[in-house]
Amino acid sequence: MENADFALLFKAMSDETRLRIINMLSKENLCACHILEAFNITQPTLSYHMKILVDSGIVTSQKDGNWTRYYLNKDSIEKVQKLTLDLLSVDPSIRESDAC
Repeated sequence: MENADFALLFKAMSDETRLRIINMLSKENLCACHILEAFNITQPTLSYHMKILVDSGIVTSQKDGNWTRYYLNKDSIEKVQKLTLDLLSVDPSIRESDAC
């Protein structure tokens, strides 16, 4: 993944409502109606949040009749986890360099 892809992922995760949705989807795949029940927001607001999550690749969607079912894209979450672990494993001497 490129830095721009990670920036999009982190932007999508930088909102409390979207983090709650991600948490809900980490436990089970959900229909939009069930996600909406957990929040005090309108359907257009939920659609806005879901579009950001789907566009970032964190969530995938599938039409199911009149409803849309949402699924957590675990590959994207694993890539964020790997990036975080890679950043944590950087040689400490590089971070403490006196070069600057």
